[in-house]
Amino acid sequence: MSGKQKANTNKLKEWIASKEKIVFFGGAGVSTESGLPDFRSENGLYRQKFPYPPEYMLSRSFFEAHTEKFFKFYREKMIPHGILPNPAHKKLAEMEEKGKLKAIITQNIDGLHQQAGSRTVYELHGSVHRNRCMKCGKFYALSAVEKCAGIPLCTCGGVIKPEVVLYEETLPSDAWNGAVKALSAADLLIIAGTSLSVYPAANLINFYGGEKKVIIDLTASLPANDNLLVIREKVGETLSKITL
Repeated sequence: MSGKQKANTNKLKEWIASKEKIVFFGGAGVSTESGLPDFRSENGLYRQKFPYPPEYMLSRSFFEAHTEKFFKFYREKMIPHGILPNPAHKKLAEMEEKGKLKAIITQNIDGLHQQAGSRTVYELHGSVHRNRCMKCGKFYALSAVEKCAGIPLCTCGGVIKPEVVLYEETLPSDAWNGAVKALSAADLLIIAGTSLSVYPAANLINFYGGEKKVIIDLTASLPANDNLLVIREKVGETLSKITL
């Protein structure tokens, strides 16, 4: 570990030790250490070639116009097959258990925070683990979408739609309102694995009511200052160094 890395780790430890209402805001980079690809990096999903632009294939318009093609793409690229929580997910669950972390706000849909044991998780973009019939509202687990061929159908004949937020859809109000409330009361905000380029989710950090912020991201561009700690390392590797 370099001198700068050690200094950053020590400062992060000090800040976490001195705070009791920490909120974590995470993006795709939190799950890459579990083996999931991100979206905008050099090898990300949006850099790969498909018959249509990935942003369009993840839109409500594409879902409605090309439903079967949507589900083929969704099963292949969006469902985390056999993926397990990494040290970042596990450390955050430990921080919550110890009473330090009050909420996780995530842009991810993989459910890995809950698998690691976290309880207060606001999923801004929904979850692959929740699926619902568009006709009668019946709930289905991930297996209903994952294991069927073609378009998953409810017993009533309606299409089973994953409760993930597609382009052209609004964010769930319960997750948004819960995130706003948690951020407004927080005394430390840790932002990790996100470029803060996805809106409106990125606007949420404006509701943070505290002073000190931490950014953990390999491509972070903001300069550090007395109230902003910037750590350009992997999220899991960084958080695993924290002892509570």
